[in-house]
Amino acid sequence: QSSSFHSLAQLQREKDKHSSEISYIGHDCKDIPDFLGDTYGHFARRLDLSFNQLRSLAGIKTFTELEELVVDNNLLGNDLQLPRLPNLHTLTLNKNQLTDIEALLEHLADVTPSLEYLSLLGNEACPNQLVSPDKDEDDYQRYRYFVLHKLPQLKFLDTRKVTKKEVMEAQARGAFMKVVKPKSDAPRNEAGSESHPLPYTPLPRGSRDARNHKGVFAKCRYVYYGKHSEGNRFIRNDQL
Repeated sequence: QSSSFHSLAQLQREKDKHSSEISYIGHDCKDIPDFLGDTYGHFARRLDLSFNQLRSLAGIKTFTELEELVVDNNLLGNDLQLPRLPNLHTLTLNKNQLTDIEALLEHLADVTPSLEYLSLLGNEACPNQLVSPDKDEDDYQRYRYFVLHKLPQLKFLDTRKVTKKEVMEAQARGAFMKVVKPKSDAPRNEAGSESHPLPYTPLPRGSRDARNHKGVFAKCRYVYYGKHSEGNRFIRNDQL
């Protein structure tokens, strides 16, 4: 009996060991401490590093068995690099500093082949109305189509379950659904210098002269794709 009890206890310890959830939350660390990987990396299945000051996840390389990774509320940017994590099915990167959605998705497609749940809320790369008031639901839906085009195996994106309709739409048109944000570069004058930028005006430069009554052609520097754009105000007679 003693031997049997010892064996059961050993099996339970092994079970607990292989289902380990490691949390290192709110320590304001800028890098993942070496002791975490040295101590838990070879068996940890879930790792939560939320509410730190992480700018890099280089220390993840020792966590080869990870299935879930939570790194919400950090300072991760577009230079984010993950090692290959073949078992990772859940990744939450909420409230970081990610702006380049295409580069991120291509990287995740390469290093996380089993990924099924992804959350990017609170990043500029995710046009959610709560974080980006200038975006609307149409912008967010286009973002979902684009993400699913890049990561078609996802079952959940942010807080929503992926639907069959979304998967079909992503396959058909997702490649063209990337939400483009206008560049904020300072306007250049005719000599190509930014030292004396002209004051902002929505009118082409040639039309500012009151004595010039001719039509003027110019390129528009701002493009708006939301549902309130001018193009959406016009309705054909047969739609009325």
